[in-house]
Amino acid sequence: MQQVSPMPEPPMPEAEDPSLFTRARKRLQQAAKYLDVDADAYEKLFYPQETLSARLMVRMDNGSLRSFAAWRCRYDDTRGPTKGGIRYHPSVTEDEVIALAFWMTFKCAVVDLPFGGGKGGICVDPSKLSHTELERLSRAYARAFARIIGPDRDIPAPDVYTNAMIMGWMAQEYSTIVGQHTPAVITGKPIVLGGSLGRDDATGRGGYVVLRHLEKRLGLKPEKARVILLGFGNASFHCARLLHDDGYEIVGLSDSKSAVYDPDGMDPYAVMEHKTQTGQVGGAPTKGNGKEISNDELIECECDVLAPGALENQIHKDNAANVKARVVLELANGPITPTGDDILIDKGITVLPDILANAGGVVVSYFEWAQNRAGYYWPLDEVHQRLSDFMKPSTDLTWDYHVEKEVDMRTASYVLALERIGESLNARGTRAFFRT
Repeated sequence: MQQVSPMPEPPMPEAEDPSLFTRARKRLQQAAKYLDVDADAYEKLFYPQETLSARLMVRMDNGSLRSFAAWRCRYDDTRGPTKGGIRYHPSVTEDEVIALAFWMTFKCAVVDLPFGGGKGGICVDPSKLSHTELERLSRAYARAFARIIGPDRDIPAPDVYTNAMIMGWMAQEYSTIVGQHTPAVITGKPIVLGGSLGRDDATGRGGYVVLRHLEKRLGLKPEKARVILLGFGNASFHCARLLHDDGYEIVGLSDSKSAVYDPDGMDPYAVMEHKTQTGQVGGAPTKGNGKEISNDELIECECDVLAPGALENQIHKDNAANVKARVVLELANGPITPTGDDILIDKGITVLPDILANAGGVVVSYFEWAQNRAGYYWPLDEVHQRLSDFMKPSTDLTWDYHVEKEVDMRTASYVLALERIGESLNARGTRAFFRT
């Protein structure tokens, strides 16, 4: 298996609450101001429904036994089985996993999927494991959490530093445990094992659809719009190439090691080829006099659209005031802290929030789950069209709430999601809220 580069710790700005989950719940508190939420419903959504932790014991290639901390959180299943990825990262914590499951709950609701939110993680640097060690670890995760996952209960998927092959291992291990072929237990699998066409670019494509759908309302013109993407992994690359193909100018790209900025632009295909060959964005070809700079400097460069696509907390109280973009497109989960958010809003910058902008991945995961259940698989063009059809109505509704309630786009998206979750609670006979 191709080795991945060492990963940086996500920045933790000073004087902001160290708990990612606490900061995430502030979004719920803000949205609840615009709906008369019943105390019982609010209590239900304020805490995770179920969180399981485990120590995964893995036999290493040298014969030693090593343990890894792992978690799976099912945050809320009001709207259906919980859904969310599994990330492998040395800084993963239980708090982070719960926060990500919280975001998934609202992400699924904002795009009207019949899912609740879940998330998983292992505290590990996968770049330090061999192929066989990685397989043992992944299968150990499936065994440890087989009691809470399942196609009608909790459906994992890839996330940071996990991929289709890892999902294939887990799906196979789960099928062995339950004694029957169960492809719908996990999404993001290899195509030959029941994966969906279009899953590889789904997150980036979803962000692209949201931005293009709103570009007139945002005052963007493709032939004049300059884009910077923070992080150059799967989501950022596909979003960059799609925007580039439509005439947007990609003027800045970065990875964990370096960043490149060129006001004259760059070709994301050429940059990805360079990164594949060298392991980094630094030194990639540009159209003009491009220069290699730091990630911190790139955040503050001139552009029309800034798309953070790596880990959490990329934009915070110490750098938000220096952001010069007109629009921020959140391809990553939680890339802006609440304090950073407030600063951007005060500057008049429109933030297209993560629970809408990067929901393309979970939408196509839903398609994969549905195809697995039916045993019938769709062509690529149909997947792309269905993704667009799912993203656009929720994007319109979020924008309408943004205008109608005179709130920022993030709050508008949470109001929409909370309203949909509340409707599900009301349908079950539980008073959730009265509209205000």
